[in-house]
Amino acid sequence: MSWDVVPATSTVGIAGGIFIAAAVVTIVFSMRLVRLGDALADRTGWGEALFGAVLFGAATSLSGIVMTGVSAGLDEPELAYSNAVGGIAVQTLAIVLADIAYRRVNLEHAAASARNLLFGCLLIVLLATALFASFSPAVTAFGVHPMSVVLIGFYWGGLALITKQGRPLWRAVTTIDTRADVPEAHGSFGSRGMAGLWTEFAAVALGVIVAGWAVARSAEVTINATGLRAGFVGAVLMGLVNALPEMVTAIAAVRQGALTLAIAAVIGGNCLDALNLVVGDIAYRGGSLYHAAGPDQLLVTTAGLVMTGVVLGGLLLRQRGGWLRVGFDGIVLALVYATTVAGLVI
Repeated sequence: MSWDVVPATSTVGIAGGIFIAAAVVTIVFSMRLVRLGDALADRTGWGEALFGAVLFGAATSLSGIVMTGVSAGLDEPELAYSNAVGGIAVQTLAIVLADIAYRRVNLEHAAASARNLLFGCLLIVLLATALFASFSPAVTAFGVHPMSVVLIGFYWGGLALITKQGRPLWRAVTTIDTRADVPEAHGSFGSRGMAGLWTEFAAVALGVIVAGWAVARSAEVTINATGLRAGFVGAVLMGLVNALPEMVTAIAAVRQGALTLAIAAVIGGNCLDALNLVVGDIAYRGGSLYHAAGPDQLLVTTAGLVMTGVVLGGLLLRQRGGWLRVGFDGIVLALVYATTVAGLVI
């Protein structure tokens, strides 16, 4: 069987069908990952914030990693870059959807967490570093820009600081609406062994990887057949599928009461998606991926920075209600994303 399931001569209809099928697979598998992730967070004792931002974030980011790597390897650097940063923008918007699903109070009020704030700060550093790389000299070593190494260093350094912190000096004031992250029963998951839970978690994550590969190949065919801008296809279409795991899991997590996990999965997944640029830089053999970024890619990166800053503001302010019952941050996030999409279309 050939690996070219979507060859370059395929029609747009076939590519679109595969694109949609892969998106559906991503949604179904992501819903399963939520239940597994919530159970493992309690069973391991790691807590929803840390597990959601690291392992859960890694699992939901696998499809995006594959999309970026495959696109860069196919000599589509703008598509690869757009997918990585576009996914971050859409995933941040997932917090708004999760907030709408949680009608009791503003989600950022109920799920206050010092670790989520720190991961938001880390994401700002990673995105700003990517912009820094785009405006730095276009030098590479073995085809990789030095800033890729810096990005990895920032991520692991930030992760070490967050995971090894002792008693935090900043604490969220507990209110009647605050939903604490405490272990709870998980139905059939509670009686299963750890080995079985981890095995299924890995198997479902593998399915997400395969779906991501199919999306990347079909997106390449779509660009070649229609002439659509790589920035739009990568940031909006691929970015949407890239963000589906976090969007679905955030809403599902809210519905089952795992509020801290909902926000952690989005912000932690975004931090790992920023590292997708490193994967793309390694896979792209035409030089530095950061310097292949055009105005569209830089626009989406900047939008990601703005949206992350807004989320941090929402987590700090902790409005109970706010504008249209989703808080000021939800409205601003939607406006920033809509403006970004308009900028990619015009």
